[in-house]
Amino acid sequence: MTDARDTDAAPLLVEAADHVETWTLNLPDSRNPISEPGIIDALVDNVARVNRDHGVRAVVLTGAGPAFSAGGNVKDMAERRGMFGGSPYELREGYRNGIQRIPLALADCQVPLIAAVNGPAVGAGCDLSLMCDLRVASTRAWFAESFVGLGIIPGDGGAWLLTRTIGRARAAEMALTGDRIDAATALEWGLVNRVVEPGELMEAARELAGRVAKNPPHAVRMAKTLLRESQHQSLPALLEMSAAMQALAHHAEDHREALAAFAEKRRGEYRGR
Repeated sequence: MTDARDTDAAPLLVEAADHVETWTLNLPDSRNPISEPGIIDALVDNVARVNRDHGVRAVVLTGAGPAFSAGGNVKDMAERRGMFGGSPYELREGYRNGIQRIPLALADCQVPLIAAVNGPAVGAGCDLSLMCDLRVASTRAWFAESFVGLGIIPGDGGAWLLTRTIGRARAAEMALTGDRIDAATALEWGLVNRVVEPGELMEAARELAGRVAKNPPHAVRMAKTLLRESQHQSLPALLEMSAAMQALAHHAEDHREALAAFAEKRRGEYRGR
């Protein structure tokens, strides 16, 4: 079902079914840029909402129209409008209070995010897909860390995200050449989890989301937190955090239900308690 708060004019459409939400970037005429205040606010606000709502167990993020996201609005950039205008100080503040809010919000998202990359993911659009935990790509998708081609750099955390996703050598190749890679190469490099035909994309992404959502939601959220923390924590620090989270998990009702379901060879029914 579609969330009643959303309309076709909204920059981000939200649908919900079976504990899984689908978020659709809804600016197809401009290829779904993410540098405008409306889409930034929508992404940040919806992350905050699902963090509070334990009925949401996974989110699929995709784009309306033929593109996933073109990243920054190049027309605004050329005309020095919005976050791309003003003095160097104003530009710095424009990035910090604008597009950089997206990686910070998505990094703080407790719910697993699955990118359904339906078409080109360019510049900040490529980086947006990397902000998700899992990625399913259409055969029509391609990826480009294309900032240098416009004489700029990844201003949204792309250098951090890309290096951690595909390694330093391949990240350098993408970031320093600006060249695009197709979906098959993205799969080979580990940038995406799988590639499917265009007509199968949303079904495949939602099937993957369903495999996540069938598990006890508190355990899933804590496991995601540990995966994120593992990128910068020492092993002793991560083990300490794991011990604390495990103590909570062992006392959850869903843990007892999971043990019973395992013994009885049935699917567990979890309530997020």
